[in-house]
Amino acid sequence: MFIEKARLKKPNFLPYIILPILFLVFVLINYVFSAGVDTNAMIQTYITQFGKTPTFVMLMFPLCVGFVFMIVYIQFLQQLGITRATTSRDKIDWKRIFFSFFLWSSFTIVTTVLAYYSEPKEFILNFSWNKFLPFALIALVLVPMQTSFEEYLFRSQIMQGLGILSKTRWVPFVVSSVLFGLMHIANPEVGEMGYFVLIYYIGTGFFLGILTLMDEGLELALGFHAANNLVGALLVTTNWSALQTESVFISKALPSASTDVLIPVFIIFPILLILFSKVYKWNNWKEKLFGKLEISLNNDNNSHF
Repeated sequence: MFIEKARLKKPNFLPYIILPILFLVFVLINYVFSAGVDTNAMIQTYITQFGKTPTFVMLMFPLCVGFVFMIVYIQFLQQLGITRATTSRDKIDWKRIFFSFFLWSSFTIVTTVLAYYSEPKEFILNFSWNKFLPFALIALVLVPMQTSFEEYLFRSQIMQGLGILSKTRWVPFVVSSVLFGLMHIANPEVGEMGYFVLIYYIGTGFFLGILTLMDEGLELALGFHAANNLVGALLVTTNWSALQTESVFISKALPSASTDVLIPVFIIFPILLILFSKVYKWNNWKEKLFGKLEISLNNDNNSHF
């Protein structure tokens, strides 16, 4: 079991709260200081001064540093080990990561191309090899680091720590999902669409939490999250989103409550869950999402880190 496997020599909650507390304090401070500030206007100023790709690097850099620190912390300070922080399996299942990545990448590409050909007036063709290629190479490195940091923070550290503390599955499932959504509260999309868009972010948190608990590991969530941010950054951007990049297209469409919030959360994500459940033969949903945990006190001296 994914949460149970994360126990240390004793089921101690403290090693799991250091990084989450530091990060959530950082998010809170950032939100307080950004209150009343037009985040999109600030990003536009950076883009005017430095360009899209340097601005992209500046926005991604803190989370990428967080990812490096996260790996060092898990491996050497917490001594949990990357494998046990990632999966209940004996080793990380890279096939699961790539399957999830290519599934969501394919869906995103196909739907974007269909949208372009059905409503070409809503898009600007922005492609330029001189700008796209350097950006793509940078994004291929930085985006998986950024998304992996968020997955290890919310679906590993917070989920496993709260599971050990509460001895339940539903507490870490709900809390980590809601916190994941609220982390995005300072995004320009919130300023553009209002707090209604948090339904999408929190809904995505629940979707990723279900993937993690039902599949007993982070692999599917890691692949989906990386595909969502990377392919999105490479393929299409807007003038009001958090990541404004040297993408292939620029969308002129105004944000839509149904297209951008309701359809993904209440239609697409459930379909994906059904698909994953068929591929990986998930069962016992109620127990895996809301059941109690039995955290033993035995030492795990033979475990490999």
